[in-house]
Amino acid sequence: MDRRTILRASGVALAGGLAGCGGSSSGDTPAGTGTASGTLVEMTDDLAFEPADITVSVGETVTWETTGSVPHSVTAYEEQLPDGAAYFASGGFDSESAARDAYPSEGSVGAGETYEHTFETAGEFPYFCIPHESGMKGTVVVES
Repeated sequence: MDRRTILRASGVALAGGLAGCGGSSSGDTPAGTGTASGTLVEMTDDLAFEPADITVSVGETVTWETTGSVPHSVTAYEEQLPDGAAYFASGGFDSESAARDAYPSEGSVGAGETYEHTFETAGEFPYFCIPHESGMKGTVVVES
């Protein structure tokens, strides 16, 4: 049984699940090293984040996984982040412009790979996929 099946069966993917740990001080973990804890968002060949909008608590980890064959990115809209919130993007970039400039050589999340981020600040976090930005967008709402 794969991780997605286990998460679905346990209700973690839908219910918001357990808090996880990031692999670095920023709360980001590079592609390919995600964990089974936290909330799962699938990035599909239909060019969608599923679910697109999620709600988690401060300190929870969200894991994005590319479930099809088309590579994606997870890239925060820097100007729309809550005050004091850490920037996040697959590839571990410090800014939206750096993430855009480096894609696809860096920041791509390929088939079966994951990216995760632990949210430490309450608020709304809009994000997108760089190559599919016209329609592939999502929002993480973080509650205290």
